[in-house]
Amino acid sequence: MLEPLEKLKLNLTGEFFTDELVKAIYATDASVYRKLPLAVSYPANIQDIQKIIQFCIQHKLSIIPRAAGTSLAGQCVGEGIVVDISKNFTKILDFNKEAKTVTVEPGIIRDDLNRFLEPYGLFFGPNTSTSNRCTIGGMVGNNSSGTTSIKYGVTRDKVLGLECILSDASQVHFSAEKNQDKNSIGKKIEQEIRGLLGNSNLQTAIQENFPKPEIHRRNTGYALDQLLNRTEFNIAKLLCGSEGTLAFTTAITLQLDNLPPENSAMVAAHFSSISDCLNAVKIAMSQDLFSCEMMDKTILDCTKENLKYKENRFFIEDDPEAILMLEIRADVQADLSIQLEELLAKLKQTKAYATPILYGENINFAVELRKAGLGLLANLKGDKKAVACIEDTAVALDDLSNYIAEFTQLMKNYNQKAVYYAHAGAGELHLRPILNLKKSGDVQLFKQITADVAKLVKKYQGAFSGEHGDGRVRGAFLKDLVGDEVYTAFKEVKTIFDPNNIFNPGKIVDALPMETDLRYEPDRKEPEIPTVMNFSDSNGILRAVERCNGSGDCRKSVEAGGAMCPSYRATKIEKDTTRARANALREFLTTSEKKNPYNHSELKEVLDLCISCKACKNECPSNVDMATYKAEFEYQYAKENGTSLRTQLFAHNQQLNEFNSLFPEIYNFLISNNFFSGLLKSWLEIAPKRSLPELSTSTLRKKIKSKKINLKPEKARKSVYLFIDEFTNYSETEIGEDAIQLLVKLGYEVKIVKHPESGRSYISKGFLKQAKKYANENVELFYPLISEETPLIGIEPSAILSFKDEYLRLANSPEKAQQLAKNTYLIEEFIAREIGNGNISSADFKAEKTKIKIHAHCHQKALSNTTFTFDMLNVVKNFQVTIIPSGCCGMAGSFGYEKEHYEISMKIGNQTLFPAIKKSESNTIIAANGTSCRHQIKDGTNREAIHPVSILLSAVK
Repeated sequence: MLEPLEKLKLNLTGEFFTDELVKAIYATDASVYRKLPLAVSYPANIQDIQKIIQFCIQHKLSIIPRAAGTSLAGQCVGEGIVVDISKNFTKILDFNKEAKTVTVEPGIIRDDLNRFLEPYGLFFGPNTSTSNRCTIGGMVGNNSSGTTSIKYGVTRDKVLGLECILSDASQVHFSAEKNQDKNSIGKKIEQEIRGLLGNSNLQTAIQENFPKPEIHRRNTGYALDQLLNRTEFNIAKLLCGSEGTLAFTTAITLQLDNLPPENSAMVAAHFSSISDCLNAVKIAMSQDLFSCEMMDKTILDCTKENLKYKENRFFIEDDPEAILMLEIRADVQADLSIQLEELLAKLKQTKAYATPILYGENINFAVELRKAGLGLLANLKGDKKAVACIEDTAVALDDLSNYIAEFTQLMKNYNQKAVYYAHAGAGELHLRPILNLKKSGDVQLFKQITADVAKLVKKYQGAFSGEHGDGRVRGAFLKDLVGDEVYTAFKEVKTIFDPNNIFNPGKIVDALPMETDLRYEPDRKEPEIPTVMNFSDSNGILRAVERCNGSGDCRKSVEAGGAMCPSYRATKIEKDTTRARANALREFLTTSEKKNPYNHSELKEVLDLCISCKACKNECPSNVDMATYKAEFEYQYAKENGTSLRTQLFAHNQQLNEFNSLFPEIYNFLISNNFFSGLLKSWLEIAPKRSLPELSTSTLRKKIKSKKINLKPEKARKSVYLFIDEFTNYSETEIGEDAIQLLVKLGYEVKIVKHPESGRSYISKGFLKQAKKYANENVELFYPLISEETPLIGIEPSAILSFKDEYLRLANSPEKAQQLAKNTYLIEEFIAREIGNGNISSADFKAEKTKIKIHAHCHQKALSNTTFTFDMLNVVKNFQVTIIPSGCCGMAGSFGYEKEHYEISMKIGNQTLFPAIKKSESNTIIAANGTSCRHQIKDGTNREAIHPVSILLSAVK
């Protein structure tokens, strides 16, 4: 098969992959399934898709359409050719403001589309929890709904027309327009579907077996019910929700809505039991709500220790068993107040014990907490997970309480405590059993529970799939749900559209048993994977990697904010996502037959563009910490393959600087001279355009030792230990001096001890034995000295935050390391806390009028908080401080110096950071606390960035 595939590759304009790495990456989606595809394509145009279809017909192969790959029912898993449209099919083709319509390619992200529409007062209403990365094509394929369906309906309600490629590779347009231009096969399809639905017995069967009409969230097989008794006959409605099994969509025309009213409020009603919560739903829904969402205690508990989402719990009172999040909106504030009073009055009829009210940005924080539900569930420790199989059921609101009561009893029969969350107002809760699909017994439960719930749904004439689709997980139960006659009609629909059975076979109809092709082989012997770092908190590195459930949060666009994942944002290739890296690590560590399971070039390749920014540790709901996994991999891989001279020099950065600091003037001359620096860059494969950092004329330690720097104020209010990192000590002594002066002037005694380097460069390059040595030395040295009264503070984020991150995995005494980490702070955090405690105030500073823009280091964003820098600088009256909403600067330590990474490095910088700086006025001060960040800003914008402590020092009275 390889030779014909290679010929196909040569015939395509877009990219085409058959290597084991890419196939492993695309073997899973966000479901529990795994199937290695034959190949993966990024088509560049419609002609590429047509050629792939023709090839599949000729060779009897299948096509699996794919976009963001966030499907939960296994729709994107298959053994044919995966055709990923998320990279190249992302354009807005037509927009009509007056008609409130837009035509888009299927790869455009839902939130990106709405950012385009917002200035026109319009938006696309359906709003999934994956809206910052899911595509319109994926939403059409799944008939997605989301949190706003009670107000704006589902995707099918908004689809006006579809441009498709059919199974003979011809193009056709489907819409409700009369006299539309269809080719012969398009006309034939419409005639045959009309003929099929002309059968009165089938019409009766559809009415009796499809979900109740009042259930608006419904993905039950093919939407034949949407074509019955309609004034407009639109095949596009049938294709919506067909999961790519009938045709390949290339353009989508949508009906838009006016933007929601500007004024909003959310009531978070707290309940002591699930039943109390559900009994309140119908009462709450008697109001004109924009959303009615539920979270149970399992979800809420997952947020308690989550780096990002624990801050979003501010509105939680006591320990509720469940919460209803009820949003209302109005054009006028007075109307909102009236609605709010009415809603609170209604809630008094329920057993809600608390009803905090949220406004503005706080609503967004709460919504993000709810949206993170899927990923947060992956944080359940161990192999037992909340499994997606019955999570998509929807019933009429009148039936919801009774249905859930029966469902709960059913779960008790299986000794299960299910998870309840999501769209209560639409009669749909994401109900998940907790199962270990690595065990054959639980795999059987997986099937039995699903079968029993299917019967229960049928009893209430509900929808077995409300929004996530049938796919692999529910397709096998369709026949029992809709009956023989309707199921036979489904198969006829499939044949009418796809007689060659090339489009995503095995989904919806003729689905394989739901327990086949699972991610994990049941009852397998768990591989023992050696590590230097301690991964006991996840029961080993493999289980840490397995926390990635495929939800694809790492695929969000630059405009969505945050920092994850910088390299994917630059390349738009799945291989460069955190998810892909986790998939590859899981695949190769699990299946490797090598003595050293890390020794695979594919892993080296997939991790190459991971810049260790740590955004995934914070922004991934599952807290996948790829930077740490990469460090472990680099160490283990190097044991078999060695390391380059360049890598060794970068790792031994401190030792090199220590030697070069003996003659800094000579060193600085050589690296700034075009000839000598050119030779050095060529020899070490450093990017020719990259400037090299100079050394200070004296180290910070030498200046302190010579007593040129005062460490003690006349009257000290507190003592602090300063960690002199290897970057500040050698390259940016003046920043170290400024930090000490600032602390002393503000009344803090600065204590200095002789300590080792942080080991940051060793960690970054995978020299973990050396890093472990320094981590242990620092922990043992500082543990007896550091307390709440005498904290340890540091200047360079990547160095000092190692104490709060990698040291916890490297230290021989994790308990000591954890205690030390509690009282270790980035200098901005320490000063911000002291401001908050009233020890530092505006009175300590001159009221200078200065504009400042902050770019924070990635590790600060991930492990601390950018607001500490903002709060520190904002203490000065007339300082006008703003935070640049940037992700990673792109330098990432040594990454941006490396010749092969320079272009990606600059591309990352150009996403948000460089444009924001270039747009700022020349007298605006750019604040950046990372040494790499300041260097990148200089190279990318020719502007000098200043450390925040230097800026604050300049304002001290």
